[in-house]
Amino acid sequence: MRAARSLLFVALLPLFAGCQLLDAPRQSVSHADQTRMQGELTAADGKLVFQPCQEQRRYIVNDSGGTSVLQQAASLADEQGKLFADMRGRIGSSAAAGTDSQLEVEQLYRLERSSTACNDENFRLLILRAAGHGPEWNLKASGKGLVLERDGQPPLAVPYMEEQLGDGRLNISTEANGQKVELWLATQRCVDSVTGSVQHMSAELRVNGQVQRGCAYFGGARND
Repeated sequence: MRAARSLLFVALLPLFAGCQLLDAPRQSVSHADQTRMQGELTAADGKLVFQPCQEQRRYIVNDSGGTSVLQQAASLADEQGKLFADMRGRIGSSAAAGTDSQLEVEQLYRLERSSTACNDENFRLLILRAAGHGPEWNLKASGKGLVLERDGQPPLAVPYMEEQLGDGRLNISTEANGQKVELWLATQRCVDSVTGSVQHMSAELRVNGQVQRGCAYFGGARND
């Protein structure tokens, strides 16, 4: 429990400032000097530390983009205090001992309890993934098409069209095999109702007019 408590301590320090940042209008920024990385989050010496997958480098996390990653990490931390994170930010120098530098987080794509996410070989090919519950559904889109899986239904693998709607909204649609499938996405932080994982988009799936809701995130083949 010590590591989980440490994450909670890290989160409480900037709590009120973090809320103010979330309420403030987000400004458009260039991604040219930002890096997207996946890895493990842990608490160390009262700070949140990020270690990229299959690397020894460690970064002190600073939530410069108002993503609330500190608070979300504290609420998700298990007894070992380890979490998988997919983030984008700027790498800067750090004077802290034992760390290579500092990660100024600008975008949080996904945060979840997982010991296997770093080994997902399909992630780099994935454009996006969306999923929901009640009943269970899961949609994966890549450059080859989309695959929709639903409880009690055979998997549906079809080509699709994408439409950018502005304000971070996105529509994916297809009509094949006698079915009309639409996935509506909005850039809005979403918490999975079963796993508690945090994802950066809300999702609404419509299949022949039937609506189901869930969360979504961009895969490694996309860096919006």
